[in-house]
Amino acid sequence: MKRKLAMMVMVSVMACAVLTGCGGAKETTADAANLVYAVETGSAGEAIATEKGFKMNSVASQADALMEVASGTSDAAIIDLLMAGAMIGEGTSYPDLVHTDELTTEEYGVGCRKGSDLASYINAVFAESYADGSMKETATTYGVQEALVEQASVEFTASDADSDVAYIQGKGSLIVGITEFEPMDYKDASGEWIGFDADMARMVADKLGVEAQFVIIDWDNKIMELDSKNIDVVWNGMTLTNEVKEAMECTNPYCNNAQVIVVPK
Repeated sequence: MKRKLAMMVMVSVMACAVLTGCGGAKETTADAANLVYAVETGSAGEAIATEKGFKMNSVASQADALMEVASGTSDAAIIDLLMAGAMIGEGTSYPDLVHTDELTTEEYGVGCRKGSDLASYINAVFAESYADGSMKETATTYGVQEALVEQASVEFTASDADSDVAYIQGKGSLIVGITEFEPMDYKDASGEWIGFDADMARMVADKLGVEAQFVIIDWDNKIMELDSKNIDVVWNGMTLTNEVKEAMECTNPYCNNAQVIVVPK
C-alpha cells in the first residue's frame, strides 16, 4: 500500500515539474521523461509528446488514453482540457484521475476539403448563432460555454465552380467525420450522437436543408477521408495546427482548448 501511494505521489510530482516548473530537481524532470504517456494517434497530444521527447503509448482515442491510466498500463495521458473537464474528477467516469496545468494553448476549428466553400458557410452559421445566442445555449448544455471564441459577422461566399455546398445539398446529406469525444461528440443512452460539435453540425445541416450523418473515422486518416469524399467535414474538437490548416480549408476558431497531462489522484 505504501509503495502504491509513493508511486502515485511521484507521478504527480514529476508531471508538475514538467509542466509548471514547480522547482523539482533535475533528476525529477528526467524521471518524468521516462514515464509512458498514453496519447491518441494523430492528435495534438501526440504532437506535444513527440515535441517533448516523451515515451508514448499511441491508442485509438483519448477515451482509450484515460482507460490506459486508470488501468495502470500507462503512467499518464495527454488529452484535451475540454475532455478532461467532462471525464475526470469527482462525479465523472474517472473520479480518481486529475489533470495538471496546461501544456499548450490552442483553438478548435472545423475542417473541410481544401478550397471548399463549406468552411465559409459554416463560418456564417457560427456568426449567426453566436449573435442570436443559440451557440452559447448549446455550449452551456455541454459545459463548454466558457471556452467559446467570439464570432465576428461573416457572409457566406459560394464558389463559382465545384461548390461543396451545392454538392452536399445535391446529395441530401452532410457526412461528419468524428471520433467518440465527450463533450464534443458522443452517444447518449439511446445511441444517438450528441455533444456540442454534434449539435452544431446538425444546426449547419438544417440550414443546408440536408441530414447530418455521423461517421467514426481513424483520426490519423482524417485528411485522406476528406479528400476521398468519404466524409464532407471533420468536426470533432480538432485543434487548428499548422499541418491541419495547410491540408484543409478550416473554419474560424470556435472554442479555446489546451493539452493537459492526466495522472492518478
